[in-house]
Amino acid sequence: MSLTQRQQEIKDEFIEVRGTWGDAWEAALRLDPEFVAAYLKFSAVPWRKNHLDDKVKELIYIAIDANATHMYLPGVRQHIAAALRLGATAAEIMEVLELSATLGIHAMNTGVPILVEVLELSATLGIHAMNIGVPILVEVLEEKGLRTRAAPLTAHQEELKAEFTATRGYWHPFWDEMLELDPEMFAAYTEFSSHPWHHGTLEPKIKEFIYIAFDTAATHLYVKGLKLHIENAVECGATAREILEVMEIASVLGIHAVTSAAPILAELASEVTREAL
Repeated sequence: MSLTQRQQEIKDEFIEVRGTWGDAWEAALRLDPEFVAAYLKFSAVPWRKNHLDDKVKELIYIAIDANATHMYLPGVRQHIAAALRLGATAAEIMEVLELSATLGIHAMNTGVPILVEVLELSATLGIHAMNIGVPILVEVLEEKGLRTRAAPLTAHQEELKAEFTATRGYWHPFWDEMLELDPEMFAAYTEFSSHPWHHGTLEPKIKEFIYIAFDTAATHLYVKGLKLHIENAVECGATAREILEVMEIASVLGIHAVTSAAPILAELASEVTREAL
């Protein structure tokens, strides 16, 4: 069935503004064109303001879609393809996945097969289990009388702290207790999370944008990390408008409820209609 004039206008504007289209959007357009139009207006804000260049925007979308708390594979594929068209290298995209993988190693399990077809920051997200859990563990130990105060750091622990600070350019008090209680875990995390900082090509400000993107995303919302990486980004020269644009890109994540389910709805509704004839 052909599109109505209004549906075609919305589709044409969507392609002009966002540079993409697909079956999921086609299904949503046919089911509720005005919703697609409203979403386009909402999602287009960072594309109309353009404080970040288009390649960086696509890298941020990749970080949001590939991280362990979201895993939206159609979006990963779409935004990797768009980033490549805009001049991103496979190494740069892999670095985004590495930065995201410190959030959860599943980002690597998802991203690497895609890299083979067309394709490292997102994998570090998993460490937030420790950032949140260790202070609670310490609180319980103190309540039970099993801990009274922090133990002084050993020479080895001081070396680990200095290494992390030198590589990442900062230290935050929420690392103190993990370093004290499990220096082996902290050492392994430092080596893992530092890889894109030792070998990557993205400038530090862009790396911080990647961290901001997945920490502010609705599927994660890690407030301590978000504040830390906003501070780091500002130290790296980021403007408030650039950081807001990162957040605006992350804020449209909820649309994947529609892009995932609308094609299923369209398919099943069509089946019911055929059965009724």
